[in-house]
Amino acid sequence: MRGLGYFIALLFFPMAFGVDFLVEPRFYHAPRVYVKSPVAARNLIGTGSYADISRIHRHIQKRSADGGSDSCNGLDGFEPKLTSNTHKWTFPDISGSVSLAWVGDGTGVVLALTTFQMPIVFLRFGQSKLYRSENYGKSFEDVTELINNTFISTDYGISIGPENSGKVILTGDASGGRGARIFHSRDFGKSFIHTELPFHPLMQIMYNPQNSDVLVAISATRDLWISKDFGATWAKIHEMVCVVKWGMDTLFFSTNLNGSCYDKGMLVLRKSVDFGVNIKTVAERIYSFGIGGRFLFASVMAGSGNIMPSASEDVIRAIHVSVDKGETWNMAQLPPVGHEQFYSILAANDEMVFMHVDEPGDTGFGTIYVSDDRGTVYSKSLERHLYTTPGSETDFTNVTSLRGVFTTSVLAEDGSVQTVISFDQGGEWVPLKKPENSKCDSTAKDPEMCSLHIHASYSTSMKLNVPMLPLSEPNAVGLILAHGSVGDAISMLTPDVYVSDDGGYTWLQALKGPHHYAILDSGGLLVAVEHNEVKPISEIKFSTDEGQCWHVYKFTQTPMFFTGLASEPGARSVNVSLWGYEDALISHWVTYTIDFKDLLTRNCKDSDYIEWLAHSDDISDPDDGCMLGYKEHFLRVKKDSVCWIGRDYIVTKQPTACRCTLDDFLCDFGYYRKENSSQCIEQADLKGHDLEICIHGKKEQLQTSGYRKIPGDKCEGGEQPERKVIDLSKRCVSNLLEPQLLITDKSTSHTAPIIAIVITILLTGVVFGVLFVKKYVCGGRFLVHRYSVLQHNVEVNGIDEPLDTDVAGAPKNDFHDDSDEDLLE
Repeated sequence: MRGLGYFIALLFFPMAFGVDFLVEPRFYHAPRVYVKSPVAARNLIGTGSYADISRIHRHIQKRSADGGSDSCNGLDGFEPKLTSNTHKWTFPDISGSVSLAWVGDGTGVVLALTTFQMPIVFLRFGQSKLYRSENYGKSFEDVTELINNTFISTDYGISIGPENSGKVILTGDASGGRGARIFHSRDFGKSFIHTELPFHPLMQIMYNPQNSDVLVAISATRDLWISKDFGATWAKIHEMVCVVKWGMDTLFFSTNLNGSCYDKGMLVLRKSVDFGVNIKTVAERIYSFGIGGRFLFASVMAGSGNIMPSASEDVIRAIHVSVDKGETWNMAQLPPVGHEQFYSILAANDEMVFMHVDEPGDTGFGTIYVSDDRGTVYSKSLERHLYTTPGSETDFTNVTSLRGVFTTSVLAEDGSVQTVISFDQGGEWVPLKKPENSKCDSTAKDPEMCSLHIHASYSTSMKLNVPMLPLSEPNAVGLILAHGSVGDAISMLTPDVYVSDDGGYTWLQALKGPHHYAILDSGGLLVAVEHNEVKPISEIKFSTDEGQCWHVYKFTQTPMFFTGLASEPGARSVNVSLWGYEDALISHWVTYTIDFKDLLTRNCKDSDYIEWLAHSDDISDPDDGCMLGYKEHFLRVKKDSVCWIGRDYIVTKQPTACRCTLDDFLCDFGYYRKENSSQCIEQADLKGHDLEICIHGKKEQLQTSGYRKIPGDKCEGGEQPERKVIDLSKRCVSNLLEPQLLITDKSTSHTAPIIAIVITILLTGVVFGVLFVKKYVCGGRFLVHRYSVLQHNVEVNGIDEPLDTDVAGAPKNDFHDDSDEDLLE
């Protein structure tokens, strides 16, 4: 039966918080190193050379110098404490998969859904069993009778309510096949009430993030259904809906009156602010839409000004952005791309947007642009950004443990993949510093001069032995765990685990070989399990000093085939579960849950904390630690303090504003930074032209010395480059968005004669507008690009684009683990 175990998959369902993407993506996680001069770093990107890495890295002192005793010798005799707090549980049924869901924060409630399916000819037979734990998985109770032995879908069968609402929805098959059945609970899964649905869900049921009693779902026949009483009753509010999204209190959805969600460019974007009572059209002829932070995105199809472009026409997509829920739209000012290219929203928050724009041809790379605070004017951030077209994989990662930090990969001229990091929200990117306790591998030209390179989504898509993506947590300040290699580029050899405790400035080789890992107790405890697909394991490794020293604990005398490491989302728990199965005639799921509370014998006191200045290398420098316009002092636990931080821990930080320098500014629209220079200079093709931009239907003239402040930068005084926007008091229309495309009345019917008349009247004006923009705004270039939408699903027809379509129910493409919506088309 061992062979059967190789096909068993462990699926983890994190707590649902109603976010659109990884901000956290979902923006969308990882490490890095800082360069005092931004210019030195820029010269390395795209050259494939790291020859100057030593001169561009700050000399960051390791935070391990806390002045305490050796933390490696402070845990003698831990085995008895952990042995008495290790709990084994064996599930009595045979199943092919198990899905986990944490219900609430700090409640200890875990639901485990085991499923067994067997296809016979054209039929599918399956069985589900539901188990519930109230002690973080140390023991479970079989509560299958609460769901009347109904088969629950493993794909989207469990939906957990936002925050600590205690609400759970299980979606299963109904008898008779006429509809589906849901079981809903308000008491953290203690009891369930079942309701027969008048439809078959095509997607997971979605909670309103502000009122968890309000639910929406799309049916298999693409009708949009809503419930305002937590699933007790349902009402159909629209037909032929392709995708639905919550924008906090507003419901947005795309639809097509022609009856096809794959009729690209002919979708209609609608919204409702009163849960479907009134519905308003906010955009027409869209390809798709997405939501990120306070920004609403829509891609609008256009081709030579015709309503229905012919196959021979150059069909393009234009991105439009709204910050008022679709009432008004602006066209994003980005370089033009052809119809064979794409773009993707990598990350978005309330301050700015990271946008990837593909290069022409099947290059596998593009350019990252960052927006202003309106999401419309973009500046170049990183060239040769790796983004594979066939697999739609990118290593772009938000390091959530320190503000402004992102990592990603670039494709060098020699074809190698290299990791870079930004500490200032995309202002500049540099290589990662080589860990002091590691050596350069065979990819390095210089055995003493190389960099750390992080394995992320691209490596997993290449089937490298990388079991986990980079990991960071907002409440574990400065901590990053990641698989990596040390050389001139990412190596195909087996990776090791590296740790940074200062947000990516410095790194330490922590573990040899690939591992599964987790952050517990707000960073006070790290755990790891060796990844081995063919050999059973019996040991877990843990560290109480942020990865400097690791201890090994043998948790069982009977080795198990390990399938997954599970801990409560949020990194505040001190419990971790190891899931797998033992090598027996009949393999059952088994879990070992280890409670580290008795290991951390006391609560952390004031004397256990030390003050730490982020982004710092020289505290005698008054500007030391200034990043995005201010300094941040944190209180962090000393490395040699073995104590319990606790669930109530809140990250304490003391911000101090800095004086403005040019490092607080990006190059403005029409400007760029030349090599070996920190100054922004005007693009040659725009010299002598007034920069006029159409914003909110009004023409504005931009008068700038070439700089604009980085969104979210809080600097005060100091250098303030001149920048002025003048309202020209002239009305304008985007050259790619005819007025009839943004209709805001409730009518849904349009006749052909009316459309023909409107086009005839406006065609001349549109053509004039196109010529004007080409000549005066962008020096003879169209401000055009394709738009890729933030959502779960992959293109069903599998054509030449790595972008998700605005269609619910297509196969899911896993992208960023911190984001449920990543790609924008």
